[in-house]
Amino acid sequence: MKTAIVTGGCRGIGLAATRIFLEQGWAVAVVDRDRDELHRACAPLENVLPIQADISDPQAAQGMVRPVAERFGRVDALVNNAGVALFSPAGQTGFEQWREVMATNLDGVFLCTQAAVPELARTRGAIVNIASISGLRASTLRVAYGTSKAAVIHLTKQFAAELGEQGIRVNCVAPGPVKTKLAAAVHAPEIIAAYYDAIPLNRYGEAHEIAEAIVFLCSDKASFITGQTLAVDGGFDATGVGLPALRRQDPPD
Repeated sequence: MKTAIVTGGCRGIGLAATRIFLEQGWAVAVVDRDRDELHRACAPLENVLPIQADISDPQAAQGMVRPVAERFGRVDALVNNAGVALFSPAGQTGFEQWREVMATNLDGVFLCTQAAVPELARTRGAIVNIASISGLRASTLRVAYGTSKAAVIHLTKQFAAELGEQGIRVNCVAPGPVKTKLAAAVHAPEIIAAYYDAIPLNRYGEAHEIAEAIVFLCSDKASFITGQTLAVDGGFDATGVGLPALRRQDPPD
């Protein structure tokens, strides 16, 4: 049975990916630092191993792989999904806030990847890192978050270049705005309307839509894809600036 490790896997995109892996016959190790939510999410699921760990801690990241290999006998995929968000003006973002974001969003990807490589080399497995559309295009209030995700996109290429000879593929998914409880809580109606205006598909994405891309990139169907970043964003990154108004105009005769 193929086995995936999904960090930040007890809610949102991570939990959606976990469920799709399970539907496709995989086993999943779900890693999260929130012990209560971790066990609540995993309790109704079969072929799941909950692991409580803070992936920004080098020892915790290194220690998460062994119990997975012992329980399931193999590791075929690592999904580096765990992340934290911080939205604040660049001039008002403190260094401690900056480091908190970098520790999880960037250091965690680096540490977990290093930890999983020996097992992934045995299975010629895959790594999928979760970045963000904010790593592809700058936006207000995202000096730490956007920078961390841009770094993840480049880190993906670095690992892809070096791990390919071991048969390990490394790719990245960059979600656009996604319908989550967090987005519903922090996005005012005018912000939601502005996003809808800017996205060609005129809606937020669903967690399961992002998860489908993740699982695809981990699968044999993506066997010759590595070093790539797939924006799952409804066309948000493709449209640039100013196109919503143009799209509403009648086409020329």
